[in-house]
Amino acid sequence: MGMPVDLADWLPMDVDIWAWVGDTQQQLSEAGNVGLAMALGDLPAQAYEGRYPQLDVMAPAIAQQAEALELPWLEFYARYWHLIGRIGDRTQGAVAVDDAKQLLAFAEREDVRDCPAAPAAVEALAIAWANTDGPGYAAQRLETLSPRIEATSPEKPAFAGLVTQYVAALTDAGQPGEAVTYADSAIERLRTAGREPSWELGAERARALLAAGRGDDALVALQAAADAKPDDPVAQPHRDGVRRALILATLGRISEAVDALPDLDVIGEHPRVFTEWTQAVAKLAGSAQITNTWQLGRVVRQWIDYFGMMGGYRARVELALVAGDLALGRQGVWQARLLADVAEAGAAELRETGDLAERIAALRAAADATPEPAAPGPLEERVGQFDAADGFNADPEKWVGWLAPLSGKDLEATRRHTTTLGFLGFPAAGADIYWKMLVDTGDIATAHADDVAYLTTLLIEARQDERLEQMAALLPHADQYVALARMHSARERWQECLDAAEHAVSAGAGIEARRLLSGAAQQLDHNDRAANVLAEVIDELADEDVWRMIVMATSAEDWALVRKGAAKLGMPLKSSEGPIEEEMGLIRLVLPAPDGGQRQVLSIRTGPATARLALPQPRGMDYNAGDLVVFDPQLLEPVPDDPKEQQNFVPPFAAVRILRPGGYTSYFFDGAAPSEEDWAEFTEVMAERGWPMWVYSDENYTIPHPSTGERLPGVFGWVAVPPDVSPAEVDALLDDATERWVHPLAWLDLAREIGVEVERHERIVKEYGL
Repeated sequence: MGMPVDLADWLPMDVDIWAWVGDTQQQLSEAGNVGLAMALGDLPAQAYEGRYPQLDVMAPAIAQQAEALELPWLEFYARYWHLIGRIGDRTQGAVAVDDAKQLLAFAEREDVRDCPAAPAAVEALAIAWANTDGPGYAAQRLETLSPRIEATSPEKPAFAGLVTQYVAALTDAGQPGEAVTYADSAIERLRTAGREPSWELGAERARALLAAGRGDDALVALQAAADAKPDDPVAQPHRDGVRRALILATLGRISEAVDALPDLDVIGEHPRVFTEWTQAVAKLAGSAQITNTWQLGRVVRQWIDYFGMMGGYRARVELALVAGDLALGRQGVWQARLLADVAEAGAAELRETGDLAERIAALRAAADATPEPAAPGPLEERVGQFDAADGFNADPEKWVGWLAPLSGKDLEATRRHTTTLGFLGFPAAGADIYWKMLVDTGDIATAHADDVAYLTTLLIEARQDERLEQMAALLPHADQYVALARMHSARERWQECLDAAEHAVSAGAGIEARRLLSGAAQQLDHNDRAANVLAEVIDELADEDVWRMIVMATSAEDWALVRKGAAKLGMPLKSSEGPIEEEMGLIRLVLPAPDGGQRQVLSIRTGPATARLALPQPRGMDYNAGDLVVFDPQLLEPVPDDPKEQQNFVPPFAAVRILRPGGYTSYFFDGAAPSEEDWAEFTEVMAERGWPMWVYSDENYTIPHPSTGERLPGVFGWVAVPPDVSPAEVDALLDDATERWVHPLAWLDLAREIGVEVERHERIVKEYGL
């Protein structure tokens, strides 16, 4: 069904944005864009709840559809939430600034500027600048925010967000006192306008007070904001805990700070609080309750790299300096020196450096003054002692220091030292040592395969692609192209990976080259090639490789190869040729949903890697009952240990692709639930015809009686019919099967499609509030 022309002018421009979203969803659904409507309402939740893979797919898709439908407000809405998902909890900086600028330019277009959410584009740009380099962009943030705030009255929803960013910019500009005064004024203006300040504004006021040296007042301010409504309700609890812990730690109230600090497993997926959390931990690391471990150092090192990739230049430098201090607390002298290098390199990317040079110099001086931990034994015994160390209790940071005098001279020590450096997050340092030992000396051409592999891994992890290419050019032909294929695979350059792996296999490289070739071919949808490159050495394959071959051979419908793989695994099949179509029990297939989420569909396994969907799906889905689907045979959940639970366990697998659609069409029904006897008869009629039917409502679904208003149990769901069944036949059967029910069932969409009794179904929908 097409989009009616008049939907381009839905609502008056002063409507509340959320009411507009609700109306937009309804209009899209009625116009046949059900999937778009479903996804639209879920975008804010995807951004706030951290469902970024969904958001990164759905938001651009909605924006693209909105552009095609000439609905600029809808396009702005999708682009805005996608950006918020990036610059909010993910804290993207420089990599998002251009997109934020483009969104602001879009918001200033004549057909967008009156959208109630348009001022939020200014706020988004200020956040992206703050994420990049808060103090460095403070003046620009203030200059950009000021006129928009003056043009926005406190009654408007955008006001609180704009002034919150203004307070943050004043604090970053080194004016915390002015920030507090401004925050107080903004809060008063909001309350005069009958609105309460957000939690975010109160928390930013507390940050300004802390920066002004007023820690006790900061704690009072944060407590006062505790009951305020947050803009981001999902993030508020852990953000509040981190800021509270930092304030308490600054005040020396160690025990209270430790109690307030969220655990690492709580904040580990929330980059927005990484810096403050680490600063709080650094203040608490001397206490008995917080242990300063190498594991903490490794995690913070990963965060530093994250901000480096996201263009969070200021956060990268601040974390490097704090991590350096923490490392010295563990006697990690070598680590502190490398972190000082990281901070120095990062400072060069900042617009305003302040006292960073002095802080970096202080870290280096402290490293020079810190004694190294005592070695476990003589230098000549280090490698043996490393190998004999307890893998669970050994401290890899200390071993890096202990192996350093041998690294670059002794090959066995170099292997252990450099790979441990890579494990701890310093692959570039490990690569430098290996490089001098193998490449600069010219020994790389005759180096052991393990050393080439170790150096390749370090260069990939250090993202030194040009250097890797330089090294690869010195290797024998097969090894050269394996190294290049590994690099291209890590960067998801699939065609380049395929070409390099083809060269490697042709030159006689081993199973790793074939795995790389197979994986790249599969990504490029060359499943026949992907399967056959493994089949050529099937006797050498591990079970995991055989299963991968089966999946790709199934996608290519090479049934002979699927059977060959099944035989290798000892999996019996009844048929000996042609497509495999057997009944192997029920499974759950995990497929994508229109809102970017996932959907589990009960299915019948028909082969080693195929299943037929058993349940009807709503209109607008890309799959339906009867479709034959290729799946990855790796279980997504472990089989329960409890024998009773095992009996009811239906194994879940990830769908790979639709192999052959069944051509089924789904029709929606809705109404009051009939008696158990009538329902049993209804389901039996459907089963006799082989029409899959599924109820999507639960026991909580009720509808009003048209006369009394009494709540009646309701039922809604979908029935799917094969391609040789006409809509008129479906209508006739539904009419026949439900005519004796006390309350009528409605199938309005089907009635409209065939033009039969449309008014009756519309009346049922209206009377029963369906």
